[in-house]
Amino acid sequence: MSEENGFYNPFDGYWQTNTKPTDEILASYREGTIEVPLKPSADHQYILDGWVHVPPTTEEIRARMPPLTARQFRLGLLSGGYTTAQVTQAIEAMPDGEQKETAKIEWEYATILKRLHPLVAVIGAAVNLTDTQIDSMWVAAANV
Repeated sequence: MSEENGFYNPFDGYWQTNTKPTDEILASYREGTIEVPLKPSADHQYILDGWVHVPPTTEEIRARMPPLTARQFRLGLLSGGYTTAQVTQAIEAMPDGEQKETAKIEWEYATILKRLHPLVAVIGAAVNLTDTQIDSMWVAAANV
């Protein structure tokens, strides 16, 4: 039977085991490690002597957004009123150099995109989308 246990160390953070660690394993933990209640959610941090809910930052929320396939990403742009031709044109209008070449390669060959992928910011800026607009389109596209 599984017995989950939580541990915390200020240097290593929180971790969880699915069985009770042996005395030998416990002795191998870094000095200062304590057993703590299981972490209630990803939005909790162990502060002083207990779990405290800390709302995620906007960047953390974006990092947690599901990745999109190239198909979902392109359909999301289309449903937002942007064509692939507009994106290609925006990339072509970038100054020549490594950033432009990288954007072209990513646009043509990426199969999965994460919300915080640099290409998303490049495309958003190129077609004048705000981060909030991108977030809304992203959520809608994830359901395609």
